[in-house]
Amino acid sequence: MKTLYLVRHAKSSWESARQSDFERTLNERGLKAAPLMANLLKKKQVLPQSVIASPANRAITTAELFCEILNFPEKEIKKRIEIYEGGSGQLLQIVREIPDSTKTAMLFGHNPTITEFSNLLTEEYIDSLATCGVVRIDLKIESWKDALPGTGKLVWYDYPKKHL
Repeated sequence: MKTLYLVRHAKSSWESARQSDFERTLNERGLKAAPLMANLLKKKQVLPQSVIASPANRAITTAELFCEILNFPEKEIKKRIEIYEGGSGQLLQIVREIPDSTKTAMLFGHNPTITEFSNLLTEEYIDSLATCGVVRIDLKIESWKDALPGTGKLVWYDYPKKHL
């Protein structure tokens, strides 16, 4: 069995009109929500063996905040532009490329794609992952290459507003 955590980036700022979408930073709420959710995962003893993130500033910053708390080396975060630019098909391809020695992986991305991908893998419907929302999906597969639509089971979905 493989476990995949999908994380939508934390709340970002729209303050600067000069910043491109790719460069947008986390706002104050996002900077509080990411450590909150990471600490909840730590209490659940979540230890990712692979972390893959969109290189967009708000997503990579969210990933780095999580990794600091979960003791995952920041330099080992894999950045994939397809998470920012692509759709759920590209996310599925990224997951299928995870080494089979990895039992637990974490992917940081953007809406609407991250929600669509969760719905694709589990065939369960989430309307829209909240900012900094986390979904745990268990896949009854031996190889990540076997990840296909509908092969995952939604175990839980958590988000910051549940805890505030």
